[in-house]
Amino acid sequence: MPLSRPITIVTHPHCLAHDTGGGEHPETPGRLTALLARLQASPLRDRLTMVEPRKAERRWLTTFHDEHYLFRLEECALSGKTHLDHPDNQLCFDSYEAALLSAGAGLTGIDLLEGEENLVFCAVRPPGHHAESNLALGFCFLNNCVLAARYWQQQYGRRKILVIDFDAHHGNGIQSAFEEDPEVFYLSLHEHPTFSFPGSGYAEETGTGPGRGATLNIPLPPGADDQMVLNAWSKRVEPALAAFAPERIIVAAGFDAHRDDDMSGLAYSTEIYGKFGEYLAGWADQFCQGKLLSILEGGYHLESLADSAATYLTALSNHNNITKSRHPGESRGPEELPGAKDTGSESQQGLAYLRPTPE
Repeated sequence: MPLSRPITIVTHPHCLAHDTGGGEHPETPGRLTALLARLQASPLRDRLTMVEPRKAERRWLTTFHDEHYLFRLEECALSGKTHLDHPDNQLCFDSYEAALLSAGAGLTGIDLLEGEENLVFCAVRPPGHHAESNLALGFCFLNNCVLAARYWQQQYGRRKILVIDFDAHHGNGIQSAFEEDPEVFYLSLHEHPTFSFPGSGYAEETGTGPGRGATLNIPLPPGADDQMVLNAWSKRVEPALAAFAPERIIVAAGFDAHRDDDMSGLAYSTEIYGKFGEYLAGWADQFCQGKLLSILEGGYHLESLADSAATYLTALSNHNNITKSRHPGESRGPEELPGAKDTGSESQQGLAYLRPTPE
């Protein structure tokens, strides 16, 4: 049986220092703690390498964000204010550095993918897909996926980028960044905006000007379950992706559509995230030489977040090139997944952990 594939996890302890005030705020350090603990205890453990990101440099931040907004964000955090633009967007003194590291995780991951790595998952916070060029929104300050896409284009010349977003909420910030850009295809499956924050992501929103047709929104009704979303993946997502034929894929990986997560009305199971992983691994093999960058977005019920992320990553790891003969849309049941095989040393204690080597 072919060996399972390794995955690099890009994360940093300082992401835990982003303090959202405790109380009932859902975006807490416990999200990362639960996710990483679940990976540590899973069969994936010996297939994972942990890498610390660098902070995103200013020149990459300004590929999307306004200079005035960046000064405002930094000043707000360092001056001791408790939120930016809306009380939802809680922050603290350490939040600016945490945001820079979260944004830098995607850039670090891309550097690894342009080397020998194939699968990278950025386990970072604060999340990013709601952040606009000059506005913090929905717990997001810097738009990690947008900055990663621009970096891949400008640093490595990968022009055709697909950003696929399966968070329960529409990624308004990603859409606004690319709605006039025909070279970045934004594809989002989310709860219908009539019922869900941020109120964007209607099916009629398909891009503007030269970018018309390069945005695909698939809004789902409250209560949408596994079968409904799988139908959308096979009938809507797959044909659009094949027509676009991306050079690289970025996944805005939110896990808040789980039926146990009260941040949305969607009703996904844990297992469905394994199906998402199968699809994406197959498409990465078909179009991108196996290269796939995933960046954590939402997911607020700690147990379902941890279990769903582990299920997603297990499917990515267990997908082998031998399955390329199977059409990516022909998803397999969990019982068909190859068994996990440890690729690490017998004596390995915990996850391998690397820091970037200074240039």
